[in-house]
Amino acid sequence: MNVTLAVKQYVSKMIESSGPGMKVLLMDKETTSIVSVVYTQSEILQKEVYLFERIDSQNRENMKHLKAICFLRPTKFLLKLHNFVVDFSNVISKSEVKALAEADEQEVVAEVQEFYGDFIAVNPHLFSLNLQGVSRGRSWEPTLLTRTTQGLTSVLLALKKCPMIRYQLSSDMAKRLAESVKQIITKEYELFDFRKTEVPPLLLILDRSDDAITPLLNQWTYQAMVHEMLGLNNNRIDLSRVPGISKDLREVVLSADSDEFYANNMYLNFGEIGSNIKNLMEDFQKKKPKGQQKLESIADMKAFVDNYPQFKKMSGTVSKHVTVVGELSRLVSERQLMEVSEVEQELACQNDHSSAHQNVRRLLQNPRVSELDAVRLVMLYALRYERHSSSNLPGLMEDLNRKGVSERYRRMVHSMVEYGGKRVRGSDLITPTDAVAITKQFFKGLKGVENVYAQHQPLLHETLDQLIKGRLKDSQFPYLGPSTLRDRPQDIVVFIIGGATYEEALTVYTLNRTTPGVRIVLGGTTVHNTKSSCLPGGRVGGDLLCQ
Repeated sequence: MNVTLAVKQYVSKMIESSGPGMKVLLMDKETTSIVSVVYTQSEILQKEVYLFERIDSQNRENMKHLKAICFLRPTKFLLKLHNFVVDFSNVISKSEVKALAEADEQEVVAEVQEFYGDFIAVNPHLFSLNLQGVSRGRSWEPTLLTRTTQGLTSVLLALKKCPMIRYQLSSDMAKRLAESVKQIITKEYELFDFRKTEVPPLLLILDRSDDAITPLLNQWTYQAMVHEMLGLNNNRIDLSRVPGISKDLREVVLSADSDEFYANNMYLNFGEIGSNIKNLMEDFQKKKPKGQQKLESIADMKAFVDNYPQFKKMSGTVSKHVTVVGELSRLVSERQLMEVSEVEQELACQNDHSSAHQNVRRLLQNPRVSELDAVRLVMLYALRYERHSSSNLPGLMEDLNRKGVSERYRRMVHSMVEYGGKRVRGSDLITPTDAVAITKQFFKGLKGVENVYAQHQPLLHETLDQLIKGRLKDSQFPYLGPSTLRDRPQDIVVFIIGGATYEEALTVYTLNRTTPGVRIVLGGTTVHNTKSSCLPGGRVGGDLLCQ
């Protein structure tokens, strides 16, 4: 199961089915993002697509010599070109086809097709719908329930899966989404009539509120660090605020498909990245053309010209990653993130209230600790020691006040507890209660952890581990409908309402590599970092944190 490959194949089929000749690809805002994360412009150019335009752009020239391919979400639109092939990113209704036919007064639409690519394929095993603010309190924003259903069913159609559905019982939103997806599968049963497998695929729908801790933690693998500190938006990073940045590096693309270094390093930790950057630079130094290279013969000149694009590409790769890693390193030092992260991990994984409280207070008094990091430390403390007999949340709130953290930000601490606290959670996020879990935690502590910055494992790891072993409780994660899975699931699609994280994506990547016969894809309404999950404008689980 590979969501990146699924979307690439749809786009390729869409272009090839329009026949030979020069083409223009017309897209809306969302499909532009869908295509741009799986294809580079140079790759699309090789398929005779010479022009890319937004369907909503004004003052478009008459281009009757070009064949137009429209890749659009099934929403209202207006077409004004000559020879169209219209490809929709999802299922369209008969009424929508009729409306399109009535609007096509010039009879320019030659063909209408459905391609199920209504989602952002972030990684081969990770997808996002780029949706925030999906709820009102603990209920769905109606239009976004519809959009989420469309995106999720599109993923299932792209992967050719008609799954059994399980959902998190403690979340009414999870149940609503499960029912909505099932309704579409029933209605469009012919589309979901795929070849039966011995073990049916499974869709597991979860709610972010069951694990509010994971999005709050600093990350130390390359892809996750970049998103946490710089922000990854459709594989693009805005570096315009980096001191002394050159014009051509103000926005860079990190794509595993077109960047070998990134593909090989995206899941490695920061220490390994630094070493590999050094090796990359040394390799470049060895391979780059010498300044005084003699071009004495036609053969010398031909060799130089043949190799120059490779050197230019390698030079761009080196410049990009040196800049990104350099900025990450600067931020780690400036914001004291190694010290902050160590305390975060202690809060998330250990059970020593006195030490945790003392360390949080010490960091709140450090002027180099940013407002964001101070708030997230107190949020973690509030979630971890919410009902501890010695909890001193009021004292830490006063420390935030003395540090100059605004009231608006301080209110987020209580909103986070309201969103993901003990009263809400359906699982045992903080304290294991059964003997097996307590024993596992004891031996984990006994063995020690090689990396103090990577002690934490998201709740999703335990959930998937239990699911794969056939131990996930039906009482907490019931099936929708009477049927249940008797065998170990093989193809699993996990969807998190309120957003997934790159730490959870790493968990899925690792499970896929270490569990033969099991294939997992993770998706979410968005992909979170701390800013998007807890600060004003952020939407963990909707608007709750912004009230």
